[in-house]
Amino acid sequence: MVIINNFEEYKSHEGKILGVSEWHTIDQAQINKFADATLDHQWIHVDTKKAEKDGPFNSTIAHGYLTLSLIPYLWKQIAEVRNVKMEINYGIENLRFGQPVLVNNQVQLQAKIKSITDLRGVVKAVIQATLLINDQKKPAYVGDVVFLYHFN
Repeated sequence: MVIINNFEEYKSHEGKILGVSEWHTIDQAQINKFADATLDHQWIHVDTKKAEKDGPFNSTIAHGYLTLSLIPYLWKQIAEVRNVKMEINYGIENLRFGQPVLVNNQVQLQAKIKSITDLRGVVKAVIQATLLINDQKKPAYVGDVVFLYHFN
């Protein structure tokens, strides 16, 4: 894990891969809970029998937004940004899904620091987030996550 205490330390990582998270398994229970939370019960996600029989992947798949919602959890395994009064999830830019995450796949976040900008005391961090799938060549997605930090 990388410790970042201030703007200057963040800026020193610009253009570099900061690291990768631990592997996380997305199981059917997590998919079902996400479906309940978002009211998205499409059969490709929650009906294991139909997905095995009629689905294009012979398995249920995780919601794309479920995989995106893992970014804060997995990011915290890569970097600890200290001395912050407030951190804001500002946006996601240029995101493309590469392939679905099947039930019981393991995923891992790779974070590259694209840019760090001081906006008169608010630090804007643009992180290229790549969600890798264990034993797959293509990632689940690649996109730029934007955080705003108010350092002490």
